[in-house]
Amino acid sequence: MNSKLQTISRYMLRQKCALNAMRSISTSMPTLISHKHHIGKEPLVYRTVGQQLELSAQDYGHVEAIVSCHEGKRYTFKSLLQEVDALAAGFRKLGLQPGDAIGLWAPNYMHWYLGMMGAARAGLTSVGLNPAYQGPEIAYCLNKVNVKAIIAPETFKSQNYYEILRDICPEISDAEPGKIRSEKFPHLQSVIIDSNDGLKGALRFDDFLDLANKSEREEVAKIQKNILPESPCNIQFTSGTTGNPKAACLSHHNFLNNGIHVGNRNELEGERICVQVPMFHAFGVVITIMAALTKGATMVLPAAGFSPKDSLQAIVNEKCTVIHGTPTMYVDLVNTQKKLQVPLGRIKKAITGGAIVSPQLIKDVRQVLNVETVHSVYGLTETTGVIFQSLPGDSSDVVLNSVGHLTDHIEAKVVDEEGRCVPFGQPGELCVRGYTTMLGYHGDEAKTKETIGNDRWLRTGDQFVLEANGYGRIVGRLKEMLIRGGENIFPKEIEDFLNSHPQIIEAHVIGVPDERLGEEVCAYVRLEEGVDPASFTAATVKAYAKGKLAHFKVPRYVIPITAFPKTTSGKIQKFKLVEDFKTKETELKAARA
Repeated sequence: MNSKLQTISRYMLRQKCALNAMRSISTSMPTLISHKHHIGKEPLVYRTVGQQLELSAQDYGHVEAIVSCHEGKRYTFKSLLQEVDALAAGFRKLGLQPGDAIGLWAPNYMHWYLGMMGAARAGLTSVGLNPAYQGPEIAYCLNKVNVKAIIAPETFKSQNYYEILRDICPEISDAEPGKIRSEKFPHLQSVIIDSNDGLKGALRFDDFLDLANKSEREEVAKIQKNILPESPCNIQFTSGTTGNPKAACLSHHNFLNNGIHVGNRNELEGERICVQVPMFHAFGVVITIMAALTKGATMVLPAAGFSPKDSLQAIVNEKCTVIHGTPTMYVDLVNTQKKLQVPLGRIKKAITGGAIVSPQLIKDVRQVLNVETVHSVYGLTETTGVIFQSLPGDSSDVVLNSVGHLTDHIEAKVVDEEGRCVPFGQPGELCVRGYTTMLGYHGDEAKTKETIGNDRWLRTGDQFVLEANGYGRIVGRLKEMLIRGGENIFPKEIEDFLNSHPQIIEAHVIGVPDERLGEEVCAYVRLEEGVDPASFTAATVKAYAKGKLAHFKVPRYVIPITAFPKTTSGKIQKFKLVEDFKTKETELKAARA
């Protein structure tokens, strides 16, 4: 054998040995487990929301920071800083101290945004309060987190905020502004109402803006160095779809860094965002406000409350390039656009989150709203905002079949019922660890410990699949899983299937009691205009599902509904669907007999 053939022979022998060795190693190595740490390229920053506002005013001074279409108000980043410092100085003049809680109880009005920023500049903790709350709910929240001052409009639609406050705290009517004394609300001192009228015991918001003098306003800039990034910045009440809501406390560090990395992934610099989401919610205050602040993007508020018609008009009038909304908002926006055919032009991105998104809805957003790309964001109130999100350039298939890629500086794992990591690609409960983890539930150490372990892993309660490439997929909420005759069923799969039916606008699935099987599948559906609800039955769905969906997943009950009960943040209140079923149960079961 000549030298060349000998060399080739030795090379091939070495390759064969190496391949056999790799095979041996691969069979002896344990299966790769669902654990991922995405380090990211850009380091975390160490500054407060107030310091970031100063930086943004320097970098984007003459760029519009926020436009309120329904109020006819606009602020550039430079003018915003001046107005915010007037509020911060006003809070200080009322005697509020660093760490005190400021309640923000309003829909998307400018005073909510200014109040949140002013609280941050004064070292106070803003508290987002659902504008739909009634007297007992707002009373619970005020005492839960010791609110010392509250900002609200006088009215919105049928809600009179001042009257509700006065009803639960009659002492307001007899107090001087800023000097409320109440046994029921021992911490509450000031009520600030955005109103043209003078209301007993309350400060007018416009008067509050003028409360501090020039030197007191200038003092605000000097105290920024005393506010620590680790200190509380905001309290987010969980949606409260069951029981009393918990109060998740978030820091400046949580807020600002999540905003930066959301802004990076969604490439928001210089964009104009149509803001459909409520600002009191994490989607509004972090994914929108903080991301826009750090990237010099413009927030456009079409209306105080969600209005698809006003959103479409704002997109056109204000030349919006990005849309923010929950899945239910996009369902309504798509449906309204089909009717109105507004000349939208090309929209760069639609960002969606806050609930599970169906593939059919993503397709509709692209086609009907003329959107180039759809980005998903996924997270919890307890994780500040976002822990998974789409990457720039993600393919349609990736967006359709995942909630995106693990965000920068976050660690994730998926575990079984005993807390052991499952293999990549297998479902289990998602746990996360990193800078996004909340400080804790205010005044509730036991609940905090249930959610966050001593090792700082936060249990999300979501059934999740993590892939080795860092992308993730929601299977469903563990609490929403139903068991039919021993089969574990997650509503999301059935909802996605039903949403592909040409006569269904939106579908949501619940488990209902069944004597033989334990639970049965019940689907509530919102139908396209012109479809007769009486003709759309379980038999209709069964015929559509034939050959496409396993028999045990096919809904036994199908109930048409005109509108779904939901929270102000857009989450469907499935417990109300369960209650509704109970009122119809006898009739429905008799019809099945």
